[in-house]
Amino acid sequence: MAKSADVRPVIKLRSTAGTGYTYVTRKNRRNDPDRMVVRKYDPVARQHVDFREER
Repeated sequence: MAKSADVRPVIKLRSTAGTGYTYVTRKNRRNDPDRMVVRKYDPVARQHVDFREER
């Protein structure tokens, strides 16, 4: 029942440390139309790194 242009789509956040670790979250497309960048903990690298939205 999801619309093709969903307002809150599910996105993957991939680590920029190159470990391949991802978080899965939702974002509001109206408030954040660009790709999201969030600083979160990467347990493989054992430090906080930037996670970028992957499409």
